Amino acid sequence: MKYTQIGFQMAIIITLGVFGGKKLDAYFQLQAPVFTIILSLLSIAIALYLALKDFIFPPRN
Repeated sequence: MKYTQIGFQMAIIITLGVFGGKKLDAYFQLQAPVFTIILSLLSIAIALYLALKDFIFPPRN
């Protein structure tokens, strides 16, 4: 159950990063998807950090 929550958490973080990048690219009317690429990579790094942190140091209940 714990690992399923980590997977959902990662998926939500990455989805929000991609969606936010697309919205910023559309707002600034950029030719190249600069914000989409940057926010996608940043959200992947954040999701991996949080997942690995939970694997290495599980929360105490």
